[in-house]
Amino acid sequence: MARPDIHPEWYPEAKVYCNGEVVMTVGSTKPELHVDVWSGNHPFYTGTQKIIDTEGRVERFRRKYGMLQGRRSGKKEEEQK
Repeated sequence: MARPDIHPEWYPEAKVYCNGEVVMTVGSTKPELHVDVWSGNHPFYTGTQKIIDTEGRVERFRRKYGMLQGRRSGKKEEEQK
């Protein structure tokens, strides 16, 4: 059994606001919640997300740190001489 007077007040119909507009109601310990992003305007959920990565992450890492295939094979040839 829960102890009295130690738990915060529960609001079963707390309103969630985004850009001054009520977007949903949830249960919360606060009567109002103000958010910047929610699933209704997030690019991932709305399908408007654009993928800009045109080259792979591994290739970009190798180019950045000088670990390209051509340079690596050249070092092996020098060691074999």
